[in-house]
Amino acid sequence: MENKSVLQCTNVWSLTVCFLMFLFFVGCKKENKDSSFAGILTNTTNIEGKKAYLNSPFVTAGNRVYMVGHQDGTFPEIGWHIKGEMGGIWNHPIKLMDGFQVELYSGNDAHALDSAHTFINYPFANKHMYSVPNKGIEVDRWQFVPDDKEGISIQFVVKNTSDQPQDLKLKFTGNTDLSPTWLGERTQMVDGLDKANYDSNLDVWIAQDENNPWNVVFGADKNSVEHKAENYTYAGKGKAASLTYPARISGHGEWIITFTVAGSYKSKEAAIENYRDIKGSLHKDLAKKRDRYLQLASNSKLTIPDKNVQQTFEWLKYNSDWLVRTVPEIGTGITAGIPDYPWWFGVDSEYALKGYMAIGQSDVVEKTISLLDSMSNVVNGNGRIIHEMSTNGAVFNKGNINETPQFTSLIWETYLWNGNIEFLKKYFPTIKKGLKWLMEENDTNKNLFPDGFGMMEIHGMDSEMIDVAVYTQRAFADASKIALELGDESLAQSYGKMASTLKDKINKEFWSETFNSYADFIGTDQQALRLIDDAIVRADTLNKPWAVQELKKTRESILKYPSKTPRPFVLHHNWVVNTPMEMKIADEQKANEALQTAEKYVNPFGVFVTGIDRDESAGSDEGSFKGSKVFTYTGAVMTLPTGVQAIAENNYGRPDKALNYLKRMSRSFSYALPGSMYEVSPDYGMIAQAWNIYGFAIPIVQQFFGIQPYAAQKKITIELQMPEAWEEASLEDVIIADNKISIFYKKSNGQMSLKVLQQNKNWTVDIIFPVRKGNKQYMILESPTPVKSVDDQFVVSSKQASTELLISYE
Repeated sequence: MENKSVLQCTNVWSLTVCFLMFLFFVGCKKENKDSSFAGILTNTTNIEGKKAYLNSPFVTAGNRVYMVGHQDGTFPEIGWHIKGEMGGIWNHPIKLMDGFQVELYSGNDAHALDSAHTFINYPFANKHMYSVPNKGIEVDRWQFVPDDKEGISIQFVVKNTSDQPQDLKLKFTGNTDLSPTWLGERTQMVDGLDKANYDSNLDVWIAQDENNPWNVVFGADKNSVEHKAENYTYAGKGKAASLTYPARISGHGEWIITFTVAGSYKSKEAAIENYRDIKGSLHKDLAKKRDRYLQLASNSKLTIPDKNVQQTFEWLKYNSDWLVRTVPEIGTGITAGIPDYPWWFGVDSEYALKGYMAIGQSDVVEKTISLLDSMSNVVNGNGRIIHEMSTNGAVFNKGNINETPQFTSLIWETYLWNGNIEFLKKYFPTIKKGLKWLMEENDTNKNLFPDGFGMMEIHGMDSEMIDVAVYTQRAFADASKIALELGDESLAQSYGKMASTLKDKINKEFWSETFNSYADFIGTDQQALRLIDDAIVRADTLNKPWAVQELKKTRESILKYPSKTPRPFVLHHNWVVNTPMEMKIADEQKANEALQTAEKYVNPFGVFVTGIDRDESAGSDEGSFKGSKVFTYTGAVMTLPTGVQAIAENNYGRPDKALNYLKRMSRSFSYALPGSMYEVSPDYGMIAQAWNIYGFAIPIVQQFFGIQPYAAQKKITIELQMPEAWEEASLEDVIIADNKISIFYKKSNGQMSLKVLQQNKNWTVDIIFPVRKGNKQYMILESPTPVKSVDDQFVVSSKQASTELLISYE
């Protein structure tokens, strides 16, 4: 058709115009190859979402800006932390936009792109797919956020599937909502009305908050033919404004337009500069982000028979990066979850960062630790670690009791990976102050069990909690090692003695023979009776008759056999009763009994947060989580308790049980948001959650593959503990300080081969195998170095780049 038009031209002017039209059509096709996001993302892993979950959230993530909308392409008012405001485009500590709408016009017919029929998630980008009924038009909407930049790129690829050329218009309406983050009022962030003005030189709309220097700019890489103010329909104080662009698309041709939304909480000039920067380098930035994510995937690369667990582990590495938040004036750190927890937490980080180290994302680990330490010192100054801080620097909770001891263990375990003695020296003053504060100000009866809230923030559960006691014990054990590493033998001995005493006390005083479980807490009869009354109401409301009966029986026992002194109680069967096994301080017999008891409080997706929420249907219920209209964790199965249980099982030599819990968690992977795992299984709460990586990386990297680093001594110990079902497995490029290690494992016909590669030959690799495990007898048949026998174990030490073993078992 295009060539025919040129041939029909009869004069020079017509020839010129027609030739330019021909170049335009050719240019469209050339543009498709050179400037489309699709071209850059060719061969990039991706996952298509379910039709049933198009009306649920997705995230386009970046460390400065992120966008949350629905998979169908709309931007409803979602979230509860700031009611209805947690979606849209955020540039913390401010929000930029509620979202945007797009309409296509064909003549007088308008079609809103608000019902995507397909959503596809990429590790660092998203794609929505639309059809325009009866018009022969298909539209792909792509978006990504460039690293370290305050804006987002959104590209529309409009495809004409008909034989005839079509003249269309595309109208983009931006809904600005320049407003403060949560707790903005504490730092004098007072929201004002937005004022929007069209800038004809840039062909963009610029909106500014009337009370603040907050600005947002949006426009496209084409020239608009119309701009106008629109009706703002959201609940905020924003403005709506549109830009309209013409498009002539040849038969079976494409037209591409790319929008940039950029902002600044500093000035209009900064927002404009951000806009120009992102608009001018979007393809370079997308390729750069693609390459960075390829590197994330290659670190700790897992290959196993169970491809669902393998894929889950790979994408959790991407999810972990989504949650990094940078506010230069405050710092960089991982945030807890999206969309309602996009700021910094103590305990969430203390779990998650251990997993981040095992997947090679060590830079953000040290930055997060630095942020938590500095802000805790500013707010508390006594070693107490904060719980929750918004991105404007306002601290909501100065710290639950468990967070201070868990910080100690995080520092020690990070040091095992980075080997940096200066790192230990930097944080040991906080640790010493924190342990002093923990024991002197929170142990009212001086029985060595600190009082106060731990992980279970249930009203009234602030006495002597099992998780607080366990993490305190672990903190003193780790602080002892730190002190010894820094040459303070006297302090190391003192801390070590406390750890030993606490271990004995926990196993003795928290254990319940009646329930074959560790107690939820130690408290007075009066505390327990109040909690029982509340728990009965909860269990009765949730229709859990077995729990009501058990609680009433416990109440009768308390009243019949009263105690004047505090004692242990098992009331809620909270998941934290499994922390003695998670930290490997439970006696072997108690551990096995408690792990068996824990199996009662699960469903196909994992472990119940509060055990009394379990009912008889839980074992077969694989449907959506039925949360209430008001956000609640009641009745929830969560990834953290399930991950803790996997770690606990491995600690006592039960890898098959551990793998079972990983499989349960993996059932919720891509259940609602493709490529992600919800906080509450399978589809409730945060759509991405930082601590998920803890429950996968620790069992896989440090337990199944048995990698135990000691970077300061340039030493790695490997003690495999493989699930029986994994006949072949590999884990490649695990980063430990300046070294990388890879492990290749295979078994068949009574023999197993093990190959270990390391990048730095100055390191010692100790490979440990048991002489006997269970009913199996092991024998090393081939080894490049002499085999030592130590405490019923075979030990092979090597400084070679490659170490290969052949082992028989029968």
